[in-house]
Amino acid sequence: MPAHLTLHDTLTRTDREVTPLDGQTLRFYCCGPTVYGPAHIGNFRTFVAQDVMRRVVEASGTPTLHVRNITDVDDKTIRDSQKAGQSLIDFTQGWTAKFHTDCDALNLLHPHIEPSAVAHIPQQVAMIEKLVAGGHAYAAADGSVYFRVSSFKDYGKLSHLEDRELLLGASEAASATDSDEYTKDSLTDFALWKARKPEDGENFWPSPWGEGRPGWHLECSAMILEYLGEDFDLHSGGVDLIFPHHENEIAQSCCSTHGKFAHHWMHVAHLMVDGGKMSKSIGNLYTLEDLAKRGYSAAEVRYVLISGHYSAPLNFTMHSLDSARQALQKLAKADKALSSVSPTLQHSNTPGLFQDAWDTLLKDLNVPGALGSIFGTLNKL
Repeated sequence: MPAHLTLHDTLTRTDREVTPLDGQTLRFYCCGPTVYGPAHIGNFRTFVAQDVMRRVVEASGTPTLHVRNITDVDDKTIRDSQKAGQSLIDFTQGWTAKFHTDCDALNLLHPHIEPSAVAHIPQQVAMIEKLVAGGHAYAAADGSVYFRVSSFKDYGKLSHLEDRELLLGASEAASATDSDEYTKDSLTDFALWKARKPEDGENFWPSPWGEGRPGWHLECSAMILEYLGEDFDLHSGGVDLIFPHHENEIAQSCCSTHGKFAHHWMHVAHLMVDGGKMSKSIGNLYTLEDLAKRGYSAAEVRYVLISGHYSAPLNFTMHSLDSARQALQKLAKADKALSSVSPTLQHSNTPGLFQDAWDTLLKDLNVPGALGSIFGTLNKL
């Protein structure tokens, strides 16, 4: 069987083997949740795909170091904590605990390290200082600090966007998240440090540029540097993070260190619901709790989330949950039958009967192909 898992790399647009830079441990980072409410099944599609990837790598004999962050300070967490009448810490810790409960229900492996943004403010300030000293960032009159995109010639390579598209994307991102975009030198520049505003309440920290808080993009770069270093094996997240979040991570990380940053990029496609986009206003933004009230288990949800290839959009329906229930029942029945015939086969690490499924799985994490192979084998028994 192939020695290593191959995954599509967003940066090079090629399928490449996922191998450790140090020849020993695969070190990878996943963008975690913003904890201002319950995570929905669209969020969990990404986390489940990452979980399967990690399990395959470890089953292949390669240890992993899995880092996944918690975003516990941003516009949304501050806004909603104030609405709830709670401190930012109490509010985000409550939703972090809920996220962990859902992860356990979905049988997700715990990350080895789960750093939070608030706990790493000093590291973020230190990174900004390096960027300012190197001419890659500048302070605005209000005390905010922005990354100078024009200082990084490779900006846009991950998202494969041209200058005009970058400007359009930056404009859309700014209109959605920044009310202070006019303090920037260029529309494409993005915030590293946001000056304190009245609506921030007590959620601010000291810095050389005045009181404020870090920008959203910076936290991942700072925590990656802290736990994985300047160069690491793989970075993963949803396709919606490619631009601007991951593009900005690359820029600020490469300009503050001498490293290449991530050597492989894995992105998970959107989850659709009944053929359309998930939306809170439409009422199809499902959580595990919502689906449990309809009688569906987390195991059935997990099965649906892996039933399509991670790099292609997946359509979620209630019928797909019913199909997942039937598939899981069939697998459980087969597992019981195989264990009665050969208990050693049931717990063997050798693919054996399912060699074809394993080989298929190693080719760009083709879970639906592997499942098809497994059921094909079971039908022949």
